[in-house]
Amino acid sequence: MGLFMILFTLIGGITLSAQSSINGTFSQKAGTIETTFLTFLTGTMFLTIFILFFGNGNLLGILEAPKWQLSAAFLGTMYLLLTVMAVPRIGVIATSIAGIAGQLVIGVIIDHFGWFNSLVIELDVKRTFALFFMFISLYFIYKGNKHTTDDTVA
Repeated sequence: MGLFMILFTLIGGITLSAQSSINGTFSQKAGTIETTFLTFLTGTMFLTIFILFFGNGNLLGILEAPKWQLSAAFLGTMYLLLTVMAVPRIGVIATSIAGIAGQLVIGVIIDHFGWFNSLVIELDVKRTFALFFMFISLYFIYKGNKHTTDDTVA
């Protein structure tokens, strides 16, 4: 089952980059906030149908959840909005790597302190090196984008 989860996550990453690219281009015509709204509106309609036919959870459980857990919806919206803003300016790969680097930074902090009832995994040298190399890759990707952009302008 673990292999399938890795495959599903890989497919999720592919769809996320494709969505970022399409939304970035679309936002230049419709606007950033409007594009983000359309994405969430479409997602809401799709998930409503999905819940009606396949849902087996408790949708009203939302009312019983601790208020801090509801912040995840806001955070997801902010992620999409910021991504839609970034893609037309720095490209899909730089946006994706920056997003992943941000996820890794907060991820190691969450793991280290066990925030949000997560598993405690202390920050060690290996994880520090991983973060360092992620930022190095972001630097080279961004510099490569700048070089390409500068060549196109000239």
